[in-house]
Amino acid sequence: MKVALIHDWLVSYRGGEKVLNALLELFPQAKLYTLFYEPGTIPGPIETLPIRTSFLDRPWLRKRHRMFLPLFPLAVHSFSLKGYDLVVSSSHCAAKAVRAPEGVPHLCYIHAPLRYMWDRFDDYFGKGRASLPLRLAARSLRPFLQRWDVRSARRVTHFVANSRHVARQVALRYGREAAVVHPPVDLERFLPLAPEASGRGGYFLCFGALAPYKRLDLAIEAFKRLGLPLWIAGSGQMEGVLKRGLTGNIRWLGQVPDEEVPALLHGAKALVFPGEEDFGLTPIEAQACGRPVIALGRGGALETVNERTGLFFGEPTAAALEGVVGAFGEFEKGFRPQEARENAMRFSKVHFWQGMRAELEAVLGGKTLPQTPGGC
Repeated sequence: MKVALIHDWLVSYRGGEKVLNALLELFPQAKLYTLFYEPGTIPGPIETLPIRTSFLDRPWLRKRHRMFLPLFPLAVHSFSLKGYDLVVSSSHCAAKAVRAPEGVPHLCYIHAPLRYMWDRFDDYFGKGRASLPLRLAARSLRPFLQRWDVRSARRVTHFVANSRHVARQVALRYGREAAVVHPPVDLERFLPLAPEASGRGGYFLCFGALAPYKRLDLAIEAFKRLGLPLWIAGSGQMEGVLKRGLTGNIRWLGQVPDEEVPALLHGAKALVFPGEEDFGLTPIEAQACGRPVIALGRGGALETVNERTGLFFGEPTAAALEGVVGAFGEFEKGFRPQEARENAMRFSKVHFWQGMRAELEAVLGGKTLPQTPGGC
């Protein structure tokens, strides 16, 4: 069976790329298409494949790729997928709009509808987030891109959402049903330490891509007032803004090598997760390491964290986060690392493979797929 895999872009290694790696273990001979590709940025099997990119893929464009959003429809439509038996897209932006040949099923694993033009518009193009010319351009283009996003959803045979939260968005934006298969976590990499060795770094941790909707500004403001140690690891378009005016209790780590992430989580008192995420792998990775999570009580975190493994704050404000961090000491007394680990086990790669196999075989009319390395 000839399979085409379509992913929005490959310029950093985040949650979507981890899902793509897991999909490639289902289809190791698939051909991979993407709008942009920065060689050397993606660990795992992705970089062993021949990667076909769009006409937009130029070195000087890759770091500014979101600025060319109006050209994404033309770029993704330019891919020719003749001769394939199955199309699988991994999409939070444009990948789902790829045109599968007539009669060829297209399964879309959707991380979010076109987030820049829907519920996250102000996070990217609100006042203080972008220059005035860019804000005006984005507002003028928003209706067109929203209509295109809805129309392109009609080309998808079957949607699989990464969370119930995203499945509700698919129903709201596209009027389509979506099955739910949660993304996988590499539980063999993220292992707990003995309870007496966990959290000994004494710091709270924010970790991940520094995108506007991650709301690390809330964590910084709250911890400035609390005076407690906060470590921030990651990189992204908000880095310059967030680094301004940090106090001595906040340590900026920048981009941390992938192999150092488990140790960073082991040393943390808790992971602080202040944004509303469509799903969010980092809280699961923290729990797999036996560490608790302090999260905004919205979005995907409600599906991955429970009252035994973390604390929620109700409103996206620094004051609300500050109050919950103040209550963390009492919660910590009853926290059990093994319970966090057990909760994380629900998101194993085996569960992901089993769920995706079932959805793919349904789309293929019951055709049986080859077994994965995990025997699924």
